Amino acid sequence: MNSDDDSFHGISTRAVHGGEPRTKAYDALATPIAETATYTFRDTAELVAFMEGRVQREEYGRYGNPTVRVLEEKVAQLEGCEDAIAFASGMAAVTTTILALVKSGSHVVLFRDCYRRTRQFVTSVLDRFGVASTLVDSGDLAGLEAALRPETRLIVSEVPTNPYLNVVDLPRLAEIARARRIKTLIDSTFATPVNLRPCEHGIDLVLHSATKYLGGHNDVLAGVVAGAAPLVSLVRDLRHILGGVCDPHAAWLVARGIKTLDLRVRQQNRTAQALAEALAAHPKIRAVHYPGLERHPHHAVAKRLMAGFGGVVTYELSTDLAGTARFVDALRIPRIGASLGGVESLVEQPALMSYFELSSDERAAIGMHDSLIRHAIGIEDTDDILRDVRSALGAI
Repeated sequence: MNSDDDSFHGISTRAVHGGEPRTKAYDALATPIAETATYTFRDTAELVAFMEGRVQREEYGRYGNPTVRVLEEKVAQLEGCEDAIAFASGMAAVTTTILALVKSGSHVVLFRDCYRRTRQFVTSVLDRFGVASTLVDSGDLAGLEAALRPETRLIVSEVPTNPYLNVVDLPRLAEIARARRIKTLIDSTFATPVNLRPCEHGIDLVLHSATKYLGGHNDVLAGVVAGAAPLVSLVRDLRHILGGVCDPHAAWLVARGIKTLDLRVRQQNRTAQALAEALAAHPKIRAVHYPGLERHPHHAVAKRLMAGFGGVVTYELSTDLAGTARFVDALRIPRIGASLGGVESLVEQPALMSYFELSSDERAAIGMHDSLIRHAIGIEDTDDILRDVRSALGAI
């Protein structure tokens, strides 16, 4: 299956073969790592042909790398997009993309329930350069429409959102934006291309922190953005200037991780659904936030758009900050960590990690309760994870 072969449509087939030439350098089966910053030209004639656009090849590591290109084409195929571009991290991807789409005097609308660093960049950093922003409640499309201005150039959301796993109606969002010629950027890190492909619903650009599910092994930092070729080219031009490039070894690790993406995510979907259902019936649990539960406010939208509901379960315990910490420490399978999407389960208490500098009242005001848990499911056996959580609940 060549990188431009459209004869295979299965997600696992594309994850394994997408973006990879049938015959590789040295007749290798695995994609070789082109670990170089500089590319040389055979002679002046080749250089001139390249500069005139008659020869397509790499010139310098900041502008492109064959190993990185395999990753980009693989993600583009998984997302059903024309092109993709890889970055050194998810934040490099989101910041470069937003900067490529706005200018001084522009206005950005961002859904409130999102990764705090993305929100910080939009509301604080962009503000210093004359870019205004408005936060709206997650999934509130009426509030979104009310927030739009003549100078609005971009709408940013995550699907599902972090940490409450809200799911916005993407076709309706795309319709609203398209009618006003506003671009849309969806961070689909939590969903993965296995569960959701936003561009198929009219979204302009889809973004992933490839550190998470795409890499899948908690051992690499990377980001990627996919979409229509003209938009991706615009972002790529700015990446050439800002320099947030993905290095070839990181790209190789992510591309290798993607080969098992479908297998891992399906297992994580199953376990997360089972955990959410078990927690919803437990007397020591105050609330469970998981779009696979009928009680979730966006369950109907998620069921319509997503093939699976993801590997993260967010829940609140019927206890205080100290009791929640005792629960976390009593867990034996997940480790305490800020990431997600890997083969190992991770757990975090946002009050003590992402929002430690705020008081309890300040955290509550933005919806980060002291008893909130974000449980990122790995690929361990479902029954073992359920037993582990039930046992740890005995500690509170």
